Amino acid sequence: MNHKTTCWVALILSMCLSSTITTLEGVRPIMRNIQQQKGANGNRWGVLVAGSNGYENYRHQADVCHAYQVLKKGGLKDENIIVFMYDDIANNTQNPKPGTIINKPNGPDVYKGVPKDYSGEHTNAKKFYAVLSGNRSAITGGTGKVVDSGPNDTIFIYYADHGAPGFVTMPVGENVFANDFIDVLKKKHAAKGYKKIVIYLEACESGSMFEGILTNNLNIYATTASNSTDPSFAAYCDNEYDTCLGDVFSVSWLEDSDKTDGRKETLKRQYERVRERTLHWDDGSSSEVMQYGDKMISNDFLVNYIGANPAINKNSKTNNAYFFDAPTIFVSQRDATILHLRHKLSIAPEGTSEKSEAEKRLLLEIAEREQVDNNIKRIVNLLFGEKSGSEVITNVRSAGQPLVDDWDCFKNYMKIYETHCGTLSTYGKKYSRTFANICNAGISEEQMIVASAKAC
Repeated sequence: MNHKTTCWVALILSMCLSSTITTLEGVRPIMRNIQQQKGANGNRWGVLVAGSNGYENYRHQADVCHAYQVLKKGGLKDENIIVFMYDDIANNTQNPKPGTIINKPNGPDVYKGVPKDYSGEHTNAKKFYAVLSGNRSAITGGTGKVVDSGPNDTIFIYYADHGAPGFVTMPVGENVFANDFIDVLKKKHAAKGYKKIVIYLEACESGSMFEGILTNNLNIYATTASNSTDPSFAAYCDNEYDTCLGDVFSVSWLEDSDKTDGRKETLKRQYERVRERTLHWDDGSSSEVMQYGDKMISNDFLVNYIGANPAINKNSKTNNAYFFDAPTIFVSQRDATILHLRHKLSIAPEGTSEKSEAEKRLLLEIAEREQVDNNIKRIVNLLFGEKSGSEVITNVRSAGQPLVDDWDCFKNYMKIYETHCGTLSTYGKKYSRTFANICNAGISEEQMIVASAKAC
């Protein structure tokens, strides 16, 4: 082959190679999307938790039931969806439509078909940790289902509940504390028990479950209904049902998922839409949706975690992010009980025992709130003096710092308070930051015991 021919051959090969590379570059995003939808031969798992009970907390179980319907329609298998719910709402005597649960006024029944893997006494923190860990031997009761995941699997965790700085609650037993929850996830990561985890958390001060604790090297991405200092809000507070049917953050992502093609929408886009929706209201009933952990995961498509409903047209457009599916008022999660009790009082017939009972319950709730306010104030004044005491109640650490340095101290001081002053209610738990600040200030256990005994 002469020199001229060699040059022509080299030029043609170079052009072909360049064309091939260009074609591959165009194909790679498509292949990545296909690979994500298939989950790289891994399984998709869902863990759905309603952390409360009682009819006044209807919304949490409604949120979780709706989430199940989203995952089920999205293609997740029942054996891979694990549900924690106390299951005292659908057949509650106060439910105007027994056997059903709705998540918005005049909405569809979201209760039908939901597996109650862990209900009643089995809705506790220990079982929740065991399920996440895949530890069947630690579980008695319930269906025994656990997240038996491997290194190619994704896990979606959705938790709807009352919360407080540093923890969320369960219907039975101990709270789910931030450090314990993260420790379970760290062990799961070390055991190569998943590829990626996505967490959606609905609770007051829910950002405190991750701020300064969840690092970005665990392949975990979390979004929360609020930051570490503010409450989240209930929605669809309905007169017929005499309670709130959903929560703002929760119904925002759920209704978005109902209308959106999960093969096209990313976690990031859903986060942005939900954040816009919860921040839009100027009447003080808005919370700041946050994100934590490995934010690169937010570029993944929803289909990898919650699936994609094939009935949704790929070219469909979601509705305006600000609009809810039905007219609604909003109320802080902690005040939803007060709203429920006031409505019960307003509709009870005059001169009846029902009216007297409703008034008694409302007055008791108000009195208990005033009592815990006074108890906390007296304790911090005894420990720090009146001038500094109020600062201990309201002080918030710098952004990026965890709530408390010594989690054992934090848990212990809450127990000391409850020993001397009574169990903290949903309202009273908002003072958990105060206990954290007492620990951070170096107050000894003996000082805490003495102050609590004197105050109460």
